[in-house]
Amino acid sequence: MARPRDESSPLFAGNAAGTLRLIVYLALALVLMVLDHRNGWLWRVRYAASMVVEPVYRLANLPSAGMRTLSVAFADRKLLTEQNQRLREDLLLANARLNRMAGVAEQNQHLKELLDTQRSLNINVQLARVVGVDLGAYQQRLVLNLGTRDGVKQGQPVIDAHGVMGQVVEVLPKTSVVMLVTDPAHAIPVVVERSGLRTVAYGARDGSGLVLPNIPLAADVQPGDKLLTSGLGGRFPPGFPVGKVVAVAPGVSGMFRVAEVQPAADIDRSEDVLLLHDQAEPEGPPAPLIPAGPPAALAPAQAAAAGNTPAAASTGAVRTTLPRATANLPAATSAATPAAAGSAR
Repeated sequence: MARPRDESSPLFAGNAAGTLRLIVYLALALVLMVLDHRNGWLWRVRYAASMVVEPVYRLANLPSAGMRTLSVAFADRKLLTEQNQRLREDLLLANARLNRMAGVAEQNQHLKELLDTQRSLNINVQLARVVGVDLGAYQQRLVLNLGTRDGVKQGQPVIDAHGVMGQVVEVLPKTSVVMLVTDPAHAIPVVVERSGLRTVAYGARDGSGLVLPNIPLAADVQPGDKLLTSGLGGRFPPGFPVGKVVAVAPGVSGMFRVAEVQPAADIDRSEDVLLLHDQAEPEGPPAPLIPAGPPAALAPAQAAAAGNTPAAASTGAVRTTLPRATANLPAATSAATPAAAGSAR
């Protein structure tokens, strides 16, 4: 069976015609290369052809580029979300640390002020920390972390770096209660620094500050005057700041003026306070004197002289009420006794 003839002959067949065709093609390629090298017109053809073919390339590459863009977009979005979350957490942590550092710095500054107060006044003090606060309308109290085990006593003055805060009114083994100067039941003797007027500052009824309810009409008290402890009564040492007058108005009765006073101490902000030690006891009425009597050495002689005297025996009340006179005149009493007996006979 004969093999069917291939109708399509190769470009370069293995005969003379194929060889001639190859030579022609090679010559044409050389001519084109020389012309392109010398004139560069073929580059313009390629440039124009690329402008026509490039949109086709872009269109063919559009699906894969879109998928790649979407994947990158989702990955970037996830990465950005995670980074944003981490940055927010870091920011919150940094703010918390900053706030804590600010609180510690403020506390250190407050402690430094307390230490400077102790050094400047050269007084014996004890540092205490506030562990409880009761700033109601009818009661102004603080609870400190020191008690009888730490040497705290009832009546001790309590100050901070700016002024007087109050005094200890109750002492427990490990804690103590302080009545503030703004308590309605508290009173403290004060003196106006500018004019020297002495008066008493009481806690306001609403616990907002202090008041001077009994200022004479002719007294020189003005807003802005500073009040210091006067030292009267012996409870608070003199010279400690108590407050500043913020307003002066006529009283209800019209016979006195009333002044509103802002406390000098940080009543609602102090976390550490100072307890004053070695202060004088409050002054009061003198103690009753012990009844005086005859010396113990003269008691037997007085008893013998009283037994030999009939008048003294009959008037025991006189001997009881005037023991000093009888003891001072034993000889006169003995000499007078025989004469009195003779006259009686």
